[in-house]
Amino acid sequence: MLWNSSRSYPPNSCLPEHNGGMAIRIPPAAELITVPGEVSLEYGGTLKSPVVAMERLGQVRDDSAPVVLIFTGISPDSHVASSALDASTGWWEYMVGSGLPVNLDECQVICINTPGGCYGSTGPLSINPDTHQAYGPQYPPLSLWDIARISGMALEQIGIDNIHCVIGPSMGGMVALAWLLTWPGRSRHMVNISATLEAGTFAIALRSLQREIIRSDPGFNQGNYHDRRALRQGMTLARKLGMITYRSADEWRQRFGRSRDSVGEHGGRFVIESYLTLNSEKFADSFDPNSYLILSQAMDWFSVAETTADPVRAFSECGLESALVIGVNSDFLFPEYQQRELAQCLQAAGIHCDYECVASHYGHDAFLIDEENFSPLVRAYLGRTMENAES
Repeated sequence: MLWNSSRSYPPNSCLPEHNGGMAIRIPPAAELITVPGEVSLEYGGTLKSPVVAMERLGQVRDDSAPVVLIFTGISPDSHVASSALDASTGWWEYMVGSGLPVNLDECQVICINTPGGCYGSTGPLSINPDTHQAYGPQYPPLSLWDIARISGMALEQIGIDNIHCVIGPSMGGMVALAWLLTWPGRSRHMVNISATLEAGTFAIALRSLQREIIRSDPGFNQGNYHDRRALRQGMTLARKLGMITYRSADEWRQRFGRSRDSVGEHGGRFVIESYLTLNSEKFADSFDPNSYLILSQAMDWFSVAETTADPVRAFSECGLESALVIGVNSDFLFPEYQQRELAQCLQAAGIHCDYECVASHYGHDAFLIDEENFSPLVRAYLGRTMENAES
């Protein structure tokens, strides 16, 4: 069943006004697609008729147009780029559009809002059909494998089962790997950016501390909060910690140095402090803490080696023809060696895999910012795959 967020809301979707009267933003162009029945999850829970929010752009009405499927990082919504239905700037505006590397003149793009999140897909703020109350902390534990499976089931509802290329940055790259192994034979090509075959120890330690900060907020109340504004301190501090690791020390130095907003009796406030405060408060005002806990934990649990007996063999049987794997030399959250290991695994599986290490001081967030380095790589790779598909 397909719903448009401008008209009505299925029972399992995030209501636009919920949890202390704070708006849950569902992008105007998002389609809310219901997966019928009860879906069993990896760690024993279930979701009844989960909803997946997705946005479709480009050659939507052309059944012959290649489909490019995009999975997101932990916090973006489905609005990857501007369109006639939603002219606002998308989170990957330089990458997706007419004449851009992911060329909407040549393909249909589908961007998935991650189940477990809070921008339309079923998550902790969604209404539980059994209780008619928000799931809240009773939302079942979710894995990235669950996310890939539910996303595939939603695509089946709109008749999509043949993907030309799946693209995933950061957490989305991990979901893309789960997608390939969960739905073998559905995808021919992949662009995987700043991701990994399994969560690394440093990243697990960091995210564990972020979750502890959120849970230790006096307003958390074991996840039974009624107004996210009561958790602003915990979410803001957790986000500040994350933001520090998303970039590099070199970028912070070049961008901010020791400049100050003002000079007071004790030397004033540094600009970097103000920057972290402003951006973390924006995030705390827009993202649900329980969703953050769910998705953060799902990332830590992810490991291809722990889920498949033989990762090389599993990838050799997934039907993938080629891949582009991109790492960033200044990324210490998902270090570049992790992307090299992924590329080597795919190559060992007999998949034609190009590996590129981008020299950029933007760290883990480089794919969001560094158009100069990322655009040519994605444009060239997708261009080759489109040409091969036509020949």
